[in-house]
Amino acid sequence: MKSARRQWAAWAFLAPVVIYLVAFYAYPLYRNLDLSLRLYTVRSFVRGGAPFSGLDNYRTVLSDPTFGPALTHTVLFTLISLVFQFSIGMALAVFFRHNFRLSATLRALFLVPWLLPLIVSASTWSWMLNSDSGVVNWVLGSLKVNWLTSPDWSLASVIIANIWIGIPFNLVVLYSGLQAIPAELYEAAALDGATGWKTFWRITFPLLRPVSAITLLLGLVYTLKVFDIIWIMTKGGPVDSSTTFATWSYRLSFGSLLPKFGPGAAVGNLLIVMALIFGLLYIRIQRRQNA
Repeated sequence: MKSARRQWAAWAFLAPVVIYLVAFYAYPLYRNLDLSLRLYTVRSFVRGGAPFSGLDNYRTVLSDPTFGPALTHTVLFTLISLVFQFSIGMALAVFFRHNFRLSATLRALFLVPWLLPLIVSASTWSWMLNSDSGVVNWVLGSLKVNWLTSPDWSLASVIIANIWIGIPFNLVVLYSGLQAIPAELYEAAALDGATGWKTFWRITFPLLRPVSAITLLLGLVYTLKVFDIIWIMTKGGPVDSSTTFATWSYRLSFGSLLPKFGPGAAVGNLLIVMALIFGLLYIRIQRRQNA
């Protein structure tokens, strides 16, 4: 009787989590997969009864001229953002590890980009990078750049904005990891004559590797699906020069009078597969390091 009661109690505690995962993760994934395998119209989307089309939506997406540029932009947007977010976040975390006057205040100020709603951040960057009245071109003077309206600069513009927004997350996580490193190790390194760079590469970076790995993984998953910033600033243009899988999926599904729900869901599933591949790769690397 006690064993049965414990099992029922365990299931009772698990029930809210299971219901939440099914309602907000499993069902949306199933629904998106179903959308990508059927030929949906607005009418069938509301009433149901869409015919099964197999992998036709995926073939349509892969043969679309937008696929290649969108994939390239997604990879560039993600990798460049991660490199600069992590590097700057790491530099700031190491800098703030040394307590000084107003260090706590400065750390709090660095969190502002992370705390602001994305629509506010994106709108602010749109104003700053405006070709005619933006503060960035005003500072550059005669070296004016059409940040948001030039195919050569639109992707760089949204990358800059995304880097600014992602730095605080890297700073907070890496700073927390640094706090867990014993101060005695740095004192012993100083007695052995280790310089700042040697201390970083021989002590800080190796001991911070697990935290760095999870920071990069979370940043990767978040950056892959960034939509708000790009859509508000450039809408994926001009001429698809800043289109990523996230903005392309939205435009296919909701960006025209004749929405293509199937191809839009297919693009979304490709994005999920990319995130899943990197997640599995991270798990495999962690297992090798712990072996």
